[in-house]
Amino acid sequence: MRQDVANMFNTNTPAPSFEAIRISIASPEKIRSWSSGEIKKPETINYRTFKPERDG
Repeated sequence: MRQDVANMFNTNTPAPSFEAIRISIASPEKIRSWSSGEIKKPETINYRTFKPERDG
C-alpha cells in the first residue's frame, strides 16, 4: 500500500498548455456583487483570542 501511495504522487502528468492568459483588476461593482451576508453583532473578532466571533 505504501508503494501505491508513493506511485500516485510520483506520476508526472503533462501540464495543459495555453497560448495566453489575461489578468485584470475587478471593479468595485464586481467585488460588491461577490459579497453577501448579514452582520448581526458589531463584535467581529475576539480581542483575546483574535478568532472570529459567531454572527459578527
